[in-house]
Amino acid sequence: MPKPNKRVPTLPKEDLMVMTIGEIIAQLIKAVEEKRDVNLNKLKAEVASKYGLSSQPRLVDLIAAVPLEHKHALLPRLKAKPVRSASGIVVIAVMCKPHRCPHIAMTGNVCVYCPGGPDSDFEYSTQSYTGYEPTSMRAIRARYNPYIQTRHRIEQLQQLGHACDKVEFIVMGGTFMCLPEDYRDYFIRNLHDALSGHSSHNVEEAVTYSERSTTKCVGITIETRPDYCLKKHLGEMLRYGCTRLEIGVQSVYEDVARDTNRGHTVRAVCESFHLSKDAGAFGRKSS
Repeated sequence: MPKPNKRVPTLPKEDLMVMTIGEIIAQLIKAVEEKRDVNLNKLKAEVASKYGLSSQPRLVDLIAAVPLEHKHALLPRLKAKPVRSASGIVVIAVMCKPHRCPHIAMTGNVCVYCPGGPDSDFEYSTQSYTGYEPTSMRAIRARYNPYIQTRHRIEQLQQLGHACDKVEFIVMGGTFMCLPEDYRDYFIRNLHDALSGHSSHNVEEAVTYSERSTTKCVGITIETRPDYCLKKHLGEMLRYGCTRLEIGVQSVYEDVARDTNRGHTVRAVCESFHLSKDAGAFGRKSS
């Protein structure tokens, strides 16, 4: 008796892949109806082997092939990395454009542990990143455009089976609050507009539409330094819709902060946490 994978040797690989995906989906639907568990990886390997394929179908292709009436039942079984949306909120990390540290004029150099930035070997990366991190690579592909970064990431997560009804942004890439105000307004406005689909004229309008859109922004985390976390900076961050801060403390020892070219004192760290809590922001230190 001939082996099953010899049945359809004349069909193109693309057609065999379509047949493989169809059979996998059919077996998953049957398993749901019979209320039994299925090992997805084992099922993919068996069906791909049956049709003589050397590679298995991608998860995004399986998700795209699920009939609309079965999506609610099948997506939890097909979802990649379910922890990403287990809380009901998806986190989207975006990066602002590469820029120099604000304290270079005072200290004469960047912090000793910063690998990237315009003056480094990784000149197209942001200051504290090499450009090879997943978020960095997505930002570089989008040429640091905030709208494109957001839309591409949402589409990617949806293709992997995640619901993107509620979004929390993390603004990475260095000290965001040291950038010019017009760029900051442009960046935040486009983050909100990418969720609502509205073309806003200012940040306030963008936040209003984002709060009422199908995909809502429920929080923004901004990376900053203690000396860029003063009252004027906190007021601006609240206007952007910021709910959480990531304050780069690095060290609570004065000599270490000085020798690593941090450009601020330990007293500034204490004051930044004091002011942040008064402003109602949830702060955490990064090291």
